[in-house]
Amino acid sequence: METPANDNSVSPAQRALDTLAENTEDTAALDTLAGSDVLVPVPDDANDQDAADPGMLALPVLEQQGGRQVVPVFTSELEMADLLPYVSRYRMVPLGALAAQWPADDLSLSIDAGSEHRLTLTSDGVRTLLARP
Repeated sequence: METPANDNSVSPAQRALDTLAENTEDTAALDTLAGSDVLVPVPDDANDQDAADPGMLALPVLEQQGGRQVVPVFTSELEMADLLPYVSRYRMVPLGALAAQWPADDLSLSIDAGSEHRLTLTSDGVRTLLARP
């Protein structure tokens, strides 16, 4: 399904995901994505003070089949509600800044996990492709 170029309801980050679904090495799309803000769901067990602390960010970790752990982030409230309708709190975070501080373990990142053009990156991929100074 192609999105019309003049569709204002599609964010630049979503257009970048569409481009990357066709060409995973498109550097302009990777740069756009890295420069975008994403919604990071606040885990249910995070208290209000921690959820509001700009110096701390609790990552929601989901376990997938085979024990692989992934952090879901989203380009819009609609994308988040499609996959995680029960989430009531989230934080807006620059994806490049999040990637620059990504843990060095086997934690993957999934952007818009419920959409047909989702992008999931390994820990190394997050730091290599999306981290920006």
